[in-house]
Amino acid sequence: MLERLFPRRAPLPRPLPQPNAQLALGALLVRVALANRQYLASEVAQIDRTLAATFKLKQLDAAKLRAECEALERHAPGTPEFTKILRDEVAYTDRKALGDAMWLVAMADGRRDEDEELQLLAIETALGLTDEDIENARKNALGDL
Repeated sequence: MLERLFPRRAPLPRPLPQPNAQLALGALLVRVALANRQYLASEVAQIDRTLAATFKLKQLDAAKLRAECEALERHAPGTPEFTKILRDEVAYTDRKALGDAMWLVAMADGRRDEDEELQLLAIETALGLTDEDIENARKNALGDL
């Protein structure tokens, strides 16, 4: 009863970390997975695998990084700010590989989704990928679907 009369104050939120390439990539991967307003375990697992492989992390460290990226994605700037960080810090061939990795996240549930594809196109374009590279990544990801 006292709890209802005198509710506890919510703790102050921790300040968001300053985005770097790791956090920007992770936040964009989360953004792709959330584009269809679903966040499935298969997508979470693919994000963890991508972060682990890209940054040579142990699975637990990749999961911690993903959790931080989830918070950042919810409260941080939009896609252009994240992609600018990646354009500034990551070579084109690596950005192209990041586009491919984002397609793996989008297709982790085995289904095409228009919202995810639109989000991916916006991200790939903002990353400065060529139309040809964007189309090749899409074809590779969709395969026979």
